[in-house]
Amino acid sequence: MKSVIAIVGRPNVGKSTLFNRLTGGHNALVADQPGVTRDRLYGIAARSGRNFILIDTGGLQQQDTAESELEKLVTGQVLQAAREADAVIWLVDGRAGLTVQDEELAALLRTQCKRIYLAVNKTEGLNATLALADFHALGCRGPFAISAQRGSGITTLMDAVFADLPAAESAPAEPSATGLRITILGRPNVGKSTLVNRMLGEERMITSNQPGTTRDSVSIPFARNGTRYTLIDTAGIRRRARIADNIEHISVVKALQAIDHAEIVILVIDAQDDVTEQDASLLGLAVENGRGLIIAVNKWDGLSRERRNMIRAHLERRFQFADHAVIHYISALHGSGVGKLFESINRIGRSLAVTAPASRLTEILQEAVTQHAPPLVRGRRIKLRYAHIGGHNPLRIIVHGNQVNAVPDTYRRYLAHTYRRALRLTGTPVFIEFRQGENPYKGKKSPRGKQRAKKRD
Repeated sequence: MKSVIAIVGRPNVGKSTLFNRLTGGHNALVADQPGVTRDRLYGIAARSGRNFILIDTGGLQQQDTAESELEKLVTGQVLQAAREADAVIWLVDGRAGLTVQDEELAALLRTQCKRIYLAVNKTEGLNATLALADFHALGCRGPFAISAQRGSGITTLMDAVFADLPAAESAPAEPSATGLRITILGRPNVGKSTLVNRMLGEERMITSNQPGTTRDSVSIPFARNGTRYTLIDTAGIRRRARIADNIEHISVVKALQAIDHAEIVILVIDAQDDVTEQDASLLGLAVENGRGLIIAVNKWDGLSRERRNMIRAHLERRFQFADHAVIHYISALHGSGVGKLFESINRIGRSLAVTAPASRLTEILQEAVTQHAPPLVRGRRIKLRYAHIGGHNPLRIIVHGNQVNAVPDTYRRYLAHTYRRALRLTGTPVFIEFRQGENPYKGKKSPRGKQRAKKRD
């Protein structure tokens, strides 16, 4: 079983930089600004010949001195990570020196975890002995002089951490199956993190009435009824004109990248608000990427019948371009309707893996052409001859014929709808791609044409 190591510390001491350094990626959002990380971010890392689970956390503060409710929630998440971990890397700023707050927080951490390793960051260019001198007073294992930015001292730190941990599986090891990857998408404050917590059955994500609480895209593997999934919670995406700072720009980019990494997208909409152009824009991004689609209309409880009918009418009118999406009316806060989301997720998962022989796809094609023939092009009928699968996730069907460049988009959508219905697909798009065979007589003159030309001469 992999060891679990948490990185904790005050805001802006370099925790996310160290997380990215150890995991070898750029999953954690990094900026020269306190309070960027808020939720726990998990990653798989390999170091010193060992695989382990690494947790990045938000800035730790004394709860009685936290200035806002959000800061208290962040600190609660940090302490939860410390309790979960087999070891804690307590990161401090070597350039700022030892502070009273460091002493108070170290005492708090000792009540949460027995193995605390003190890493003094940002020591590049400093005399290591002088930089570490004051930090011995904290009474933690170490201290170790490191530079998360440059990577110096990290090997010594991790060797010391693993020397006290029980043996675990050695690297390299194959990553465990993560199951269906599901991205939760939506505008700010529509209830995405609340929905994630409800689906997980625990308070895993920080939730607040304040818009923009979630800033990073957080991947959470879990299992339900023996089936594995990975939920990806994302930052709320506002219209570009309303994005205020660079942190929000980066958060939006990570949310959009989460669509690429997903197999299923759940678009969360606030039923107490109007269906907006931004909702349609986010849905369009998922459609363009060919993802399985679920629309979760949140905060449905307590609405009047008139309001519910109006929301249904707006969805039907604005989301016609995504007629394959499955719609659920839920309350993430109270849990009503959330269980049915997993029924649709599992059906979409089966639809994503569907396969059919070319003979069956060609049969469906011929039935569709018989019921509704393609239009004429310059007096000639478009002929669609046979079809086969060209790829999965999304399902791509290749249709061969002649004059296929003239097939209108309306007929392409008709064929996609026909295949979805015939193959009994749920919430899954079908991409139709036309191909035209080469004409073997192109550029050649027929013998009869030559004879007619001689007669004219």
